Amino acid sequence: MKKTAAFFVIAAFLAGIASSALAAGDKPRSVTPRGPLTTEESLDIRLFAEAAPSVAYIFTAKIPEGELPTAENLQPAGAGSGFVWDSLGHVVTNNHVIEGADAVAVKLDQGDPIPAKIIGRTPDYDLAVLKLDEMPKRLRPIPLGQSSDLRIGQRVYAIGNPFGLDRTLTTGIVSATGRRLPTARGHEIPGVIQTDAAINPGNSGGPLLDSAGRLIGVNTAILSGSGASAGVGFAVPVDVVNKVVPQLIGKGRVPTPGIGILAVPDNVAVRSNISGVVIADVAKGSPAAKAGLKGIDQRRRTINDIIVDINGKKVETFHDLAQALFELGVGARAKLKILRDGTTREVELTVGDIS
Repeated sequence: MKKTAAFFVIAAFLAGIASSALAAGDKPRSVTPRGPLTTEESLDIRLFAEAAPSVAYIFTAKIPEGELPTAENLQPAGAGSGFVWDSLGHVVTNNHVIEGADAVAVKLDQGDPIPAKIIGRTPDYDLAVLKLDEMPKRLRPIPLGQSSDLRIGQRVYAIGNPFGLDRTLTTGIVSATGRRLPTARGHEIPGVIQTDAAINPGNSGGPLLDSAGRLIGVNTAILSGSGASAGVGFAVPVDVVNKVVPQLIGKGRVPTPGIGILAVPDNVAVRSNISGVVIADVAKGSPAAKAGLKGIDQRRRTINDIIVDINGKKVETFHDLAQALFELGVGARAKLKILRDGTTREVELTVGDIS
């Protein structure tokens, strides 16, 4: 009996210790105070707080063929990002975000998605402008910067909706400038910004910002075998955006400056040790045709004209020519230096609209 009593006393004692330990373990640990946020952290937080209300979540939908549009038969088609352009309710995004959509809605920082109309789009620059059907009380256009003076290594911020995760902030640097991004019909967007800020599906159409919170580009593409961010993202530079968007708002389209030629691919010209734009063919009635320019003689298989200079700027590639024509714009006069049969001559023509 004494052994049994002793056993119960020891068991009760051990249980009491375990109970006390459990009670102590249930209590939250004390928090270690931290110092103030770093300067960089404070900048990131402030930039996001100021820019996020200007960023839009774009929803697209399709209507079954042969049916009239109703709230019930809209089928989700895709999603992307965008941003508020002005106080009139214009929202900018990528053309590929809204391409083929029968209905578009825009969700801003507060409230429900707002129906919107596509008022202008251009595949050549992968840009589109929407107009909100309803005007929110506090519409915050995004501040505009410039892309001509960007420097490699400069800090940048991307805000968008990757994989449908709205209001996502990623940071990085300008990895390169002056990249070429092919788009529709063989066109190339000039001066594209390359960044290592994480850009994923759903970021398309969202803003790329500098450290002052100003728009410097529109995130539009990634270079990735898997389709997810690989640290190589591209953005349409704001200097192009600021030239294209007002035309989309005013006319619903943007002219494409050109002279009406088909050029030999640059890599083919380089393999032949040719510097300049080799004219393969000339469109009838085009500015080039009126100026007397000639393409390759198919019968003799010989080169006629090579463009080597435009308005005093050396032309080595088709990109050089396209960039110069973009800067000049439709209706401007251009002086071309043409190399034919080893002789250089100068011709003058008017830049046309080849869109």
